[in-house]
Amino acid sequence: MKRFLLLLLWGLLAAATLSAQVSRYVNPMIGTAGMGHCFPGACAPFGAVQLSPDTDTIPHNINGKYQPRAYAYCAGYQYEDNTIVGFSHTHLSGTGHSDLGDILIMPQTGALQLTPGTKEDPDSGYRQRFSHDTEHAEPGYYEVTLADSGVRARLTATQRVGVHQYTFPKGSPQRLVVDLLHGIYNYDGKVLWSSLRVVSDTLVVGFRITDGWARFNQTYFAISFSKPIVNYGYADRRQPDYRGFWRKFDLHHNFPDIAGRDVTAYFEFDAEAPELEVKVALSGVSTEGAQKNLAAEAAGKSFDTIRLETAAAWEKELGVVEIEGTDDQKASFYTALYHTMINPSVYMDVDGCYRGIDGGVHQAEGFTNYTIFSLWDTYRAEHPLLGLLKPGRNTDMVRSMLAHWRQNPVGMLPVWSLQGNEGWCMTGYHAVSVVADALVKGAAINPEEALAAMVATANCPYLPTLQDYIRCSYAPFDADATAASNTLEYAYDDWCIAQAALYTGRKDIAEEFGRRALNYRNTFDPASGFATPRYRDGRFKPDLDPLQTYGEGFIEGNSWNFSFHVPQDPEGLMACMGGEKVFRERLDALFEMELPERYYADNEDITADCLIGGYVHGNEPSHHVPYLYAWTTQPWKTQDRIRTILDRMYRNDIRGLGGNDDCGQMSAWYVFSAMGFYPVAPGSDRYVIGAPYLPYVKVTLESGKTLEIKAPGVSDSKRYIRRIRLNGQPLRRRYLTHEELTGGCMLEFEMDSRPNKRL
Repeated sequence: MKRFLLLLLWGLLAAATLSAQVSRYVNPMIGTAGMGHCFPGACAPFGAVQLSPDTDTIPHNINGKYQPRAYAYCAGYQYEDNTIVGFSHTHLSGTGHSDLGDILIMPQTGALQLTPGTKEDPDSGYRQRFSHDTEHAEPGYYEVTLADSGVRARLTATQRVGVHQYTFPKGSPQRLVVDLLHGIYNYDGKVLWSSLRVVSDTLVVGFRITDGWARFNQTYFAISFSKPIVNYGYADRRQPDYRGFWRKFDLHHNFPDIAGRDVTAYFEFDAEAPELEVKVALSGVSTEGAQKNLAAEAAGKSFDTIRLETAAAWEKELGVVEIEGTDDQKASFYTALYHTMINPSVYMDVDGCYRGIDGGVHQAEGFTNYTIFSLWDTYRAEHPLLGLLKPGRNTDMVRSMLAHWRQNPVGMLPVWSLQGNEGWCMTGYHAVSVVADALVKGAAINPEEALAAMVATANCPYLPTLQDYIRCSYAPFDADATAASNTLEYAYDDWCIAQAALYTGRKDIAEEFGRRALNYRNTFDPASGFATPRYRDGRFKPDLDPLQTYGEGFIEGNSWNFSFHVPQDPEGLMACMGGEKVFRERLDALFEMELPERYYADNEDITADCLIGGYVHGNEPSHHVPYLYAWTTQPWKTQDRIRTILDRMYRNDIRGLGGNDDCGQMSAWYVFSAMGFYPVAPGSDRYVIGAPYLPYVKVTLESGKTLEIKAPGVSDSKRYIRRIRLNGQPLRRRYLTHEELTGGCMLEFEMDSRPNKRL
């Protein structure tokens, strides 16, 4: 036994030492410029639980009228706030739309309060004031002191369990509020039903069903307490008109069966010992599944043990990349890498059961099921990065998408997958890109099934204007307010299908979708060279304002940015614009123009901090654009632009991100670009060379092989590539292949203060 305890202690100390190596540079407080869409709380890598403070309760709408302030609370937390409503267990990372905030818990010492109150009058509810001076956040851990009660709150998490430790002032009453109504993007009627059952004096189970972005989200939970409940009760602020024969009981005091649409419960504990530990396991399947998750991941473990285990898990995931650079560069890099490993999230119980898109319970056979696929964003760099660094996980994500397709009543791969629901957010069918990219890079997925899923998705009769796009060879503006961007997005996805078909030997499908992939040309007005919405009769919109986002045929972008959205065929794009000279000059103009404020003043997603000239780095359609110089006679301009973007859009600061992170996409762009290359067109095996940002990067791949990138002396002044060597040999092309990177290689960059115009 003594030997076992010594080994355990050594393991915990080793974990603590590990957590001081790489993960100490991660700053979970880094958020979005102007919006703050981060949650600073505790989660495990790719975990189903993201346990974090929520700082206000702004509803998405009141009586159907949208409340613009809700947008700032997409992740539940705003740094400017000085009150915390409580700690909820599910959050989205950096999205521009939201949901979740499930199962909020708040410690309480004074008079019983079962409503949250307001930021202006926190004493009117259970929320409490706090100071950032008492906050501390690191991967897998968060702590804060609640000023009004003096309770010290510490949070950590496993993949499926949120773990709380509350230290109450000596001798004060000890109470927990459990609010089953609270949510992010909440509104009247969002909670369809909730239930809570007191199984024993230390175990409570229950569920809630919400109708939000996830239209029918079933969240089951099991809550264990480290000491017995001595008293409990609840309030239901929306009492049903019919209560049946339940009315014979005093339901609101120490009755073990609690249910309703507007339930806030409370639990009181003996105050003799100041500490109370709470473990909250989640499941999308059942309370039994939640209890299995609790037993498997947290039973018998102390708060500190779980904290150290989660710290070690983060260190293992983050430690696959070693870098050299300044402390600020390390903070930006490892925080970005951390962001890429929050979502997608595991969405299944420890026994492999999960709830599918069809509402049924399924068994994951041979893979881990994931959810939260923000695909309009993450197909660009997040999934390619995981395919390089974490190919096992990315393959399971693709298998999850294929399962979604099999279960989906409309026969499509996911568009925006959320908690076993289809969210239908944004345009295109970009799961096709993720599946094709994984396939052509050798992922162990069934190629026939993958191709069938992609083809079915690209022909789905339910997707808006897709049939018009197939008939007209462009999406008509008469029927589609975002026709121009849809045409460009559909064409790119069709190209991905063609690449996958070539890979699998289906020349017939490759030819069909290769033709469809050229449809992008049909949205370029020859008179202007800009992508322009087109009517069903063939006319182009005559009064296009290429700087305007709204009403011009594009989604979350303007024609100036979207006109470059042909990553699969830059040479063909040049022809549409009038040749390489015009193409290059237009790229220059995009980065160097001054965009009048009226074009973004009322845009929730974009602020001045997100812009470089007219280039919108803060939203994803432009992310490949600075790399397009690589197809011109002036590739050194990519090297210059990339360094500027890295310096200005990613800072070690509370408002350090120049745009919505969107489930890791902004951050994945940083990681790739800091290494010196980027997947301009996922679906191919090529990465376009930009320029390294750091003097040294070493990646240990899942296979055990290493990728080393050396750029001694690189700096803001020495940002240009003089020459490149790959495994000691001169490299005279502007791209690397997936096979070269995954085979293990050494990339050496000689940097200079002036561009090498012959490279």
